[in-house]
Amino acid sequence: MPSSRGYRERGIASWYGTKFHGRSTSSGEPYDMYAMTAAHKSLPLPTYVEVTNLRNGLRTIVKVNDRGPFHGNRIIDLSYAAATKLGILGHGTGLVEVRAIDPGYQQPKPRPVTASVKPVQKADPDLFIQVGSFSSRENALRLMERLEQSLSQVIRIQQATHSGTQVFRVQIGPLASIGLSDLLHEKLAYLGIANTHIVIE
Repeated sequence: MPSSRGYRERGIASWYGTKFHGRSTSSGEPYDMYAMTAAHKSLPLPTYVEVTNLRNGLRTIVKVNDRGPFHGNRIIDLSYAAATKLGILGHGTGLVEVRAIDPGYQQPKPRPVTASVKPVQKADPDLFIQVGSFSSRENALRLMERLEQSLSQVIRIQQATHSGTQVFRVQIGPLASIGLSDLLHEKLAYLGIANTHIVIE
């Protein structure tokens, strides 16, 4: 990407740790699993991004200084420290929103929390795999019927407007877990459907 300005994306985050600790990153810096860093496929190096865990509301700032992740449906690979801070270390993956922040951004100091303040309970976001987007409802229905014969999952068609044009998006879900989305990702590739992406609502 020529610029990170305006970048915001939701998707699946993973993390990397001891196997890569000390190795050179794409920016030339050694990977430090205890630093607040991350790998991204296309953001300029370096870029600072705010990553929010959509399941628990935890957020942190990380420096993107590496390329990855190389798993097809992940959008960011966090350092061990960043994954720990966001509460996704034990799960291995998490549903996140990644937002680029402007140069010179000053992270606000955390406010002291009083005993009377209760943490906000986050509703679990819904996870979908989008397998196609069509200008014709008939084409979307054909893909939906084909997938219904091969997959035992709920499939929907979402009508939307993109750049002034009506589109029909074929999506599988909501899915029960990231693990299930990984299995479906592999099965869809076997069916010849490789151009998929994660949608989080």
